[in-house]
Order: sequence, then C-alpha cells, then structure tokens
Amino acid sequence: MTEVQELAQFVVTRDINDLSKEVIEQLKIRILDSLGCAIGALKGEPICLIRDHIDEFGGNPIACLIGGGKTAPDRAAFYNGALVRYLDFMDSYLAKGETCHPSDNLAPLLAAADYAHVGGKELLTALAMAYQIQCRLCDEAPVRAKGFDHTTQGAYAIAAGVSKVLRLDQEKTANAIAISGTSNIALRVARTGSLSHWKGLAYPNTAYIATHAAFLARRGITGPLEVFEGNKGFKETISGPFTIDWPKEDLERVNRTIVKKYNAEIHSQSAIEGTLELRAQHGFSGNEVEAVEIDIFDVAYHIIGGGEEGDKKSVRTKEEADHSLPYMVAVALLDGELLPQQYAPQRIKKDDVQNLLQRVTVRENPSLSARFPSELPCNVKIQLKDGQTFRIEKKDYEGFFTRPFSWEDITKKFHQLAEPFASKEIRNKIVQIVHHIETVKIEDLTNLFSQINQEKKS
Repeated sequence: MTEVQELAQFVVTRDINDLSKEVIEQLKIRILDSLGCAIGALKGEPICLIRDHIDEFGGNPIACLIGGGKTAPDRAAFYNGALVRYLDFMDSYLAKGETCHPSDNLAPLLAAADYAHVGGKELLTALAMAYQIQCRLCDEAPVRAKGFDHTTQGAYAIAAGVSKVLRLDQEKTANAIAISGTSNIALRVARTGSLSHWKGLAYPNTAYIATHAAFLARRGITGPLEVFEGNKGFKETISGPFTIDWPKEDLERVNRTIVKKYNAEIHSQSAIEGTLELRAQHGFSGNEVEAVEIDIFDVAYHIIGGGEEGDKKSVRTKEEADHSLPYMVAVALLDGELLPQQYAPQRIKKDDVQNLLQRVTVRENPSLSARFPSELPCNVKIQLKDGQTFRIEKKDYEGFFTRPFSWEDITKKFHQLAEPFASKEIRNKIVQIVHHIETVKIEDLTNLFSQINQEKKS
C-alpha cells in the first residue's frame, strides 16, 4: 500500500470504541468552545461578506448555516468554518515547528454529518481522527519554516474526517485524501507582514476544497495515491522525509491541544495571563505604565513579537491586532481584559493603546525556547511611570494541557461569546446536546442553528 492508503486504512478501521473517556470529554469541550467562537463572530466584517456571497450564489439546501439558512455541504464548511476561525479564540496545537488550530476541522465534519444524517458517535470519531492526523503531521512534517501554511497539513485531516462521516470505504477515502492533499498547498504569507482577511479564511477555504474532494471521491473520482512519497509528492517538494506508522496511531492527540483563555494569538496566552496577574496583584492601571519588557520563546517572538514574520507595532486592523503581542499586552493593561471588544476598530485606533504598544519590547530568549512546546514560558517586566517595577515568570496558563479547562469553564466561555446572538434557552439547549452528543443525531444540534439570530445586537 502507498502511505495514503495506509492512512485510509487507519481511518476506516477506527470507531467510537477506540476513543477513551478523556478523549470524548475533551472533544465535547472543543465542540462547545468552537460553537461559542462561531456564534460570537456572526457580525464580523468578512463573515457578512461571505454570507452575502453564499446567499447570492446559493447551493442545494442540505447543510445548516449558523445563524439560519442552508446550503451545499462544501459551502457550509466554508461559512461555518469562517465563523469558528474569525475571532481567533479557538483551540490550538503546538508542535516544535508548527502551530495549528484543530477545531478548524469541526465545520466541514458538521456539514458532512448534516448530509449523511449520522449520529454524535460518528462525529466524535471523525473529529478525533481529524485532530490526530493534523497534529501528527504538524509533529513530523512541519512546513512553516519553508514558507507554507499549516492549512497544508489540515487538507489531509479534513478529507479523512469527512470521508469517515460519509462512511467511505478505504479506496475512496484514500482518493479523497489524495485529491485534497494535492490541491491544498497554501503559502505562509497569509500570516506575515500586513495581515488581511485571508488570515482567518485560509483554513475555511481548505475545508471547502477538502469537503468537495471527499464528495468527488464518493462518486468515484480518483486522486494520486502517491501524494506523500511519489515523484514530486509532498515529501519531495515540501516537507522532506518523515515517517508516521498510521496503523499504529491512537486517537489521543486531542488531549495535547489547548484552549484559549484570552481572545489572543495562542503563543501570547501565558504572557497575557502574567500581565493581568501583575495588574490585579499590584493594583495599577494601564495609564500608569511606562514600559513593558517580555522575554519569550522563539516561535512567539517570530510570529507575534516582531521577528521574522514582520513588524508588530504598526497595528491598524483586527487581523494585525490579534497577531501583535505589543498590542495585546497594551490593551490588556489598559482594559483589564482581552475579549472580542478589544479588537473593535475604534478601540484599535485609540491613542492610549497605540502609544503604549510602542513601549512594549519583545525579546527572544534561547533558554525559554528550549522549553517550548512542553511549556509556554515567558518573563514579563512592567515598569510604572513612578519608577516601580514588577516581574513575573510563567510556564503555562489556564487552558494549557497542564491546566486544562473543565466543562464548567468552557460553558461559561460559550455563554459569554454566544449571548449577544442566542437566547438563554437556545444556548442551554446547545450546551446540553453537546454534553450528551454521543446519544443524539447531529441534526438535533444543527437544526438549532436557525434559531441563532445573526441580526441581534449585543
């Protein structure tokens, strides 16, 4: 067998009985977290533009859209995926050379589940599989340093997960993964320099194409089965050599994914927590701060601190703000929190945050880099205008796999994000369905999407 056929064998031979109790619990937490992020994003600028696009172009009304309406499964994967991603508040996975957001896989699997009329057990199994495949490829075949985006590995995960939901056999699953992997090779430029809407739409677009690929394979369309090891395949052209023994893989990788406590890029979480802890402990305000110095690990420095992916002190848009450690620290110091409202255009442009972020210095520290990704270490020093200085050292944050969120924690976050757009009754129904998702049909969940009001004002 080729490597993609071995991967397909892994996909078709696993079922709900291969999921541990802990994995099921963590998957439920991530489903509810993702739905909260999605509902809270309904008024996002690119979301409204995509909704207009779908409403004009249509699509066979098969899969439910969050906020009401239905469309074709591939378009639902794109729209709902954009919702999950837009706030940049969903889960993450940290590998040494790659960071990804495995909850990006939920929207395409829900769209396929709507089509296939499957139950929660099938969704949980497919989602665990998508998490495993994407995370393991990030472990063994990182592509960021070569200029490619983490959506590249996600193409294999989505196609595998959708194939599982559609109950494709091994041959068709292999073809779906091969088509998707060959067709979804994205450039890292989407996350460097001056950031655009595409930062949040790159993975939803991958979901759109990967879902499309799985449905084509379902009808008998074939793909290049040597996508990994073949002449001009993934290994030769992008990743270099790596080995994953797919038949021996488990479905436990979701337990190493992490949930965001703050509405901020994942590598910033411990620095934000430390900053707010100093603010609360010593009782100062952001207006009293003269300067902030942050020593942090290399990945954080290069992505959000002003390293190789560009300057982070020219902040004009939401996309730039949530990938700028100076902005996020500055606005957290000033406002005492870091939630979606901290990325409103009028907040980003205010002089107080624009001035303070210029006085935030971020440095790479090799000793901290050596501790990543098992830890999320940083040292924060805050100097006040009166000369007082406060310091804190962090190794993780609440939501990291060493200090995971509980069901109660994630329920609170869900209600906080979804409240502006969904009644308490609907929110409680969603919470209960997700909590017992292995006992229901997925339609019991997605049919509630029409009762979420995208026009409701916060």
